[in-house]
Amino acid sequence: MKEFIVSLNSVDKVKRFVSVTAGFDTEIDVVSGRYVIDGKSFMGIFSMDLSKPLLVRVHENGERAEQIMKMFQEFTLT
Repeated sequence: MKEFIVSLNSVDKVKRFVSVTAGFDTEIDVVSGRYVIDGKSFMGIFSMDLSKPLLVRVHENGERAEQIMKMFQEFTLT
C-alpha cells in the first residue's frame, strides 16, 4: 500500500481526481481523520472537509503503485 497527501480544495480538482481514480481497477481510499471514503465517490469526497489536506491510500504495491501515484502528481502536496 502507498500513501500520499493531496489537496482537493476546489470542485474542479475533485472532478479531475475522481476521473483519475475511476480509471484504475485497484482500491483507492481518501482518509480524513477517522473517515475513510472510496476515492471513486464524488459524494463521499464532497462530504469531507476539503479545506484540509487529505491522505490517499492506494492498495497496490511495487511498480504498479508508483505508476498510479504519478497520475496524482497534480494533486499531491510536497
